Amino acid sequence: MNNQILKRHAQKLQLSGLLSSLELRLQEAESNRLPYSQFLELVLQDELDVRVSRRVARRNKAASFRDVRSLEDFDFSFNPSVPRARIYQLASCQFLREKRDVLFVGPPGVGKSHLAQAIGAEAIRAGFLVLYRSVFDLVRELLAEATETAVGRLLARYLKPDLLIIDDMGLKMLPPKSGEILLEIIMRRYENRSTLMTSNRPIEEWGKLLSDVPAASAILDRLLHRCEIIPITGRSYRLQQSTQERCATEENTTQTPAREKKRNAA
Repeated sequence: MNNQILKRHAQKLQLSGLLSSLELRLQEAESNRLPYSQFLELVLQDELDVRVSRRVARRNKAASFRDVRSLEDFDFSFNPSVPRARIYQLASCQFLREKRDVLFVGPPGVGKSHLAQAIGAEAIRAGFLVLYRSVFDLVRELLAEATETAVGRLLARYLKPDLLIIDDMGLKMLPPKSGEILLEIIMRRYENRSTLMTSNRPIEEWGKLLSDVPAASAILDRLLHRCEIIPITGRSYRLQQSTQERCATEENTTQTPAREKKRNAA
């Protein structure tokens, strides 16, 4: 069988990963006199690798992350209070297999959203379905639906993922009925799917944020029952970056007249 026939068969079988590496693998097999079984293993692994890569890309897109974040990009040395070992333990996704929840609590800018999205990306690579939403988007989307059928469809979207990330709790007051919406989601995911939340305010203030103390109490009762709470304190990454950029701008502004004066003198 010649190479063109092999390629046509690969195309018909929709083996695009195998097809893209077939020519190289044939040359490798001929040069190294690979056994048929080893050659077959290599081309099938190529196909599997491409399929996994595509699945991860599709799930990353479906997760609707706000930013592309990874643990490798996180500067643990900037805020030593961030428990590196616990974060990497969460990234192993054992809490998802146990259907447990996670809550990051700390002031704005300390890296909670970065860590949440990075753990979500690791979960996708491990084969889990993930959905990311800021608490404001989640509440707004559900409040905007006019019929029970539409609400049910949207609610099902929040209930399906193995990991639902709800970000930015506490940045500002939430609209009326937000407590009821969050309670519905947390209650129905409780012990069935994992939820990871980030909060900029202590949990004692959630009743005020939701304008609904009973709903906040019910949410926390379920969320905290099987939840790992990780407090994060320290300096703001965003504030530090802003300060560095401002200093660099001021330095360039100061140096420019000096360079121009030197050039004119020349």
